[in-house]
Amino acid sequence: MAARTKQILAKKQQAAKVAKLKLRKDDVVKVIAGRDKGKTGRILEINAAKGRAVVEGVMIVKRHTRPNPQQQIKGGIAEREGPIAISNIMLVASDGKTSRIGFKVDGERRVRIARRTGESIERSSKSGK
Repeated sequence: MAARTKQILAKKQQAAKVAKLKLRKDDVVKVIAGRDKGKTGRILEINAAKGRAVVEGVMIVKRHTRPNPQQQIKGGIAEREGPIAISNIMLVASDGKTSRIGFKVDGERRVRIARRTGESIERSSKSGK
């Protein structure tokens, strides 16, 4: 019984760890594995705890909704993006090819760089923040 308890505790601790991700919201990425392999899109949201991201136009799923007049919800079949594993997407560098992400210390800041080209991939202006 004690061994099982240790297993459960280990699983909970592992789930509590949040992976540090190099990809961020609004990065343009390409799918490198899975049913949508080859598609490109912009990251709409990231769930670091689950290691998944929602990418624009990728992993389209059909959601069946029941009409609800009180909330002005029209019923029917709606298509929307589903989450995809972060390990299955890769950043698209400025030359249009996929690249790994590295970091370089620029003054006092850590700047993300594309490993293929060596250039910075930081956005010049933080729009919306």
